Amino acid sequence: MDNGTERFRILKLSEKGTSCIEDVVAREFPLTIILNNQELTTLLCSPTNLRYLATGFLFSEGLLRGKDEIRKIIVDDRRGVVRVEADSDEELARDALGRRFITSGCGRGTSFYSAVDVQGQAKVESLLEISRLEVLALVNEFQRRSQIYRATGGVHSAALCDTRNIIVFSEDIGRHNAIDKIFGECIANDIATNDHIIVTSGRVSSEILLKVARRNVPVIVSKSAPTDLGLKLAADLGVTVVGFVRGKRMNVYTHDWRITRDGE
Repeated sequence: MDNGTERFRILKLSEKGTSCIEDVVAREFPLTIILNNQELTTLLCSPTNLRYLATGFLFSEGLLRGKDEIRKIIVDDRRGVVRVEADSDEELARDALGRRFITSGCGRGTSFYSAVDVQGQAKVESLLEISRLEVLALVNEFQRRSQIYRATGGVHSAALCDTRNIIVFSEDIGRHNAIDKIFGECIANDIATNDHIIVTSGRVSSEILLKVARRNVPVIVSKSAPTDLGLKLAADLGVTVVGFVRGKRMNVYTHDWRITRDGE
């Protein structure tokens, strides 16, 4: 197992009695992100792919707009610090510090978006379609990839997919972090996100939806539920939300024309 887990001796109680066993638990790691010598936030995360997490977070929150803005990224995984030097808007970063808030979900996350950000977000214009059977196949493969979750039950997963395959996969104790790691890897390696699909194990809330829309992703699929504000944003921003994908069932909440019944 990688360094996203740790082993603990525990006392296990059941109807069959008690036993001392060694169990595997997810690691929790505080990561401070510093942009141009300004400390932005400390995320609670899994201690893997920290460079991708910092990159994805800065882009998802609108603090960076292009890969060419990044001059240097220094990761100190011993102290839990990522320093990013970038040609970013210093006033925007200072303003973000005054309006950050703690997001909902497992593990503490921070978001900087406001109503102004939503109003300025372009609608996702994509003709991508995917069949119900293709959604089910992607989610089945997604669940097989979730090794740390299967070992610990303590992390979320996220993946970038086309209609047939998983392209990038990540796990983290935070559902926001897992998605930011995906986008950070895509930015670092010039992997396109438009006309693709995000699959997540977590709840589709408003801040998750905005992250997805900012990367021009037209479809988000979740094993879990959406929130009302997440759905209102999805309807306005042209994103298809599919939730409660379990067994052979799913709920399509917005822009349902993208989910076809072809191939059945």
